[in-house]
Amino acid sequence: MAWGTVIALFTLCSLSQAHYTKFPKGFTFGVATASHQIEGAWNVSGKSENVWDRLSHTRPEMIADGTNGDIACDSYNRYLEDVEELAYLGVDFYRFSLSWSRILPTGRVDYVNPDGIRYYNALLDALAEKNIEPLVTLFHWDLPQSLQDLGGWANPKMIDYFRDYSDLCFREFGDRIKSWITFNEPYEICEDAYGDVKKAPAIDSHGVGNYLCSDTLLKAHAESYHLYNDSYRSKQNGTIMISINSIWYEPSDPSNAEQVALAEVANQFKFGWFAHPIFTEEGGYPAVMVENVAQQSAAEGIPKPRLEQFDDYWIQRIKGTSDFLGINHYTTYLVTGPGVDPTAKSPSWLKDIGAVTSLDVGGDSASAWFRVVPTGFGNLLRWCKSSYNDPPIYITENGFSDRGTLEDYGRIKYFDEYLTEILKVIYDDDVKVLGYTVWTLMDNFEWRAGFSERFGLYHVDIEDPNRPRTPKLSVEYYKQLIANRELPQDERFKDPSERCKIDNFVLALLCKIQGFFNIKPKFNITHRYFKV
Repeated sequence: MAWGTVIALFTLCSLSQAHYTKFPKGFTFGVATASHQIEGAWNVSGKSENVWDRLSHTRPEMIADGTNGDIACDSYNRYLEDVEELAYLGVDFYRFSLSWSRILPTGRVDYVNPDGIRYYNALLDALAEKNIEPLVTLFHWDLPQSLQDLGGWANPKMIDYFRDYSDLCFREFGDRIKSWITFNEPYEICEDAYGDVKKAPAIDSHGVGNYLCSDTLLKAHAESYHLYNDSYRSKQNGTIMISINSIWYEPSDPSNAEQVALAEVANQFKFGWFAHPIFTEEGGYPAVMVENVAQQSAAEGIPKPRLEQFDDYWIQRIKGTSDFLGINHYTTYLVTGPGVDPTAKSPSWLKDIGAVTSLDVGGDSASAWFRVVPTGFGNLLRWCKSSYNDPPIYITENGFSDRGTLEDYGRIKYFDEYLTEILKVIYDDDVKVLGYTVWTLMDNFEWRAGFSERFGLYHVDIEDPNRPRTPKLSVEYYKQLIANRELPQDERFKDPSERCKIDNFVLALLCKIQGFFNIKPKFNITHRYFKV
């Protein structure tokens, strides 16, 4: 009778917390890379300098370990090996980006570099041989320096330059590329590169250049989308979208109404900055963002707001310009209350939010900005469903940083927990998540972190000129996941130290149960395992 009660309680607990493991039919899996982070060959065969070449060469102290992308993973020469790795994993698609300066050395279409066209054609042919679909990003942060010299994304002329570049890529590669991404992480481009020094070109025009950038970038995205929609879609039968990144903001105290409201403001400033103009019925920047910046601008004595709403033409032109919502997500922060974040400059995007945030949440990674908070991922996806009219979603980046260990149990645990959240929102909340992309295939040049933070499935030895790749344990985890379309249950993917903790917990629980019910044990305990 007593044992029956215990079993019933465990059963009820299991039923109340359904654990999904199987992915729905049609769900796709891939991995992602970016050209500057893996290709190397920075000045080979006609490629010109980009903004990351300039930053790492002229200000090497800004890169954590003093490395650069000159060789990176040498994928320019070793792309066939990369494709073999992809084939071994069994991925459905490979997300990679095109190097603008390798294809158009001046940044403009006055000269097309034949070697740039050759290289990407060869990569596309190799992928086709393995039946791997390409998902291609037009711009992943590596702007030709020649265009940065003209003002970069703060210059409205970039709308035309990006449209011309897009047109060339659609024309040259569109017969084999059926899935395009215009921009990767527009927040990082505008806030971190024009409103701060966290990314190249490190302009640090805080509170001004970041908003000039977003105005140009969203218009350039829209023009690229309409070009594809009007001139190429019917012939090439493809799709085009944007990938928006976000830290997810949650109230430190969910019962605190002020914190709840401020967390919503922070999410509108972060994700809504670029999603609201594209994915909402009303279009334009989020109202709270426009209002906050206007109030701050007035308080600063500026007669005109630093962020201006789009006019009616551009509101309509930008709305609806993405076939899917691409989401890059890694971590969650807490909102602790109103005020000015202590790290905020004046003026700045961070000050404009009017909230103080904290990283005091979740588990650690190798990156100072990155905490492991799986439930935040689920909350972000539910919020996107309700905020943006239930869009079809692709997770275009998700991954974990460590220092490069081959037995990367932390990465596997991260995947398992974050993928579990995806399954929950698919089955419990009917969120339309269609695919998942791991960041990244191999350890690469991780921007200002250099090679000091490792996100790869494959370890890359940058001390060896041959840049050998070595599979980590996560390779086998992801390979099994893709093959079975189900979260792996194999014990070899569990951290041995965590298995000990679980065993000890079970042991303690059994001892308490037998003591409570005065049950004579039917087994002897030897080491960590039970023997009947």
